[in-house]
Amino acid sequence: QVQLVESGGGLVQAGGSLRLSCAASGRTFSGYAMAWFRQAPGKEREFVAAINRIGSSTPYADSVKGRFTISRDNAKNTVYLQMNNLKPEDTAVYYCAARDGLNWNINWYDYPYWGQGTQVTVSS
Repeated sequence: QVQLVESGGGLVQAGGSLRLSCAASGRTFSGYAMAWFRQAPGKEREFVAAINRIGSSTPYADSVKGRFTISRDNAKNTVYLQMNNLKPEDTAVYYCAARDGLNWNINWYDYPYWGQGTQVTVSS
């Protein structure tokens, strides 16, 4: 089992940047595919980005493509989400998630391990 803790959220103006971090502990971090999801008030949880176990495959939601970058450092047991050119519609609680195995998935229900979430608020 793995435990996940997100950090790096906050309040930023439109056009600004934030970098989210997700620190993992427990089982070997490199054994997990990782993903970021987000959930805005009154909306369903949605896929943002994912990364496979070795960092060679990184899909993105269309809404964030070209603005967000997911990466991982297996030596530091951490996955990151660099968010640039933020928009008010990016406002949400951002969650880090992990699943066993090499490959990612875009469905939130395929991830058994979750962090507590970190709030990102983008003002216009």
